[in-house]
Amino acid sequence: MLEMRPACESCGTATAADGEAYICSYECTWCAQCADGFAGRACPNCGGVLERRPRRVARP
Repeated sequence: MLEMRPACESCGTATAADGEAYICSYECTWCAQCADGFAGRACPNCGGVLERRPRRVARP
């Protein structure tokens, strides 16, 4: 199961499960604003490609 980390690893901004966030294959998590600043959208931790994280819809 994909780990939905609750905050950006760079700036600490909350990354809601149903909000926009980016991850690499090691599940490093970044908010959209920080991810936009990384050269070539590469993870600064491991060098992996950052992809948009899937969203989870909150259940009532």
